[in-house]
Order: sequence, then C-alpha cells, then structure tokens
Amino acid sequence: MLLEIITPEASLFKGEVNSVSLPGTDGVFQVLNNHAPIISSLKAGELIFETSAAVAPSDHIVVSGNTGRVQIKGGVAELNNQKLIVLAE
Repeated sequence: MLLEIITPEASLFKGEVNSVSLPGTDGVFQVLNNHAPIISSLKAGELIFETSAAVAPSDHIVVSGNTGRVQIKGGVAELNNQKLIVLAE
C-alpha cells in the first residue's frame, strides 16, 4: 500500500509499505495491505512502518533496516483504495 505522511511544514514520507502501526486515540492499531477503508484520529506517539526496501533516514524518520519510526503529536489517518494518508502534527 502507499503511505504518505504529511505535516503542516513538509511531506515526511511517501512510498510503498507492507504495514503501518499508528497511535490511535483508542489505542495503537496496525494497518496491513488490503485493509478495509478506515478513518481514525491519532494521539501523540510513534508511527511505525515497514517496507520491502531500505528506508532513507531524515530529520524526522529514525530508520532500522526496513523499518521507519516517526514521532507525532496527533493527527488524522485515512485509508482508502490501498493509500494511507496521515496528516500529522
């Protein structure tokens, strides 16, 4: 699925991923390929995504192999048609 992480300042990541763990307001949840459409509010916490290829580190993304970690302060996530958009603070 395609993951796009956007903040008011910049686009932090855009690429194909295998799974994403998100800090939802009701608890952490995971989204996998072919997941049903979903919209969720997010609280402060860590967004973790796994890819098949290596992830390039940046100022906002901590990388360990094929896993990227991003600290967020909250936001909204929407998954539809294999595209997950995270609008984060």
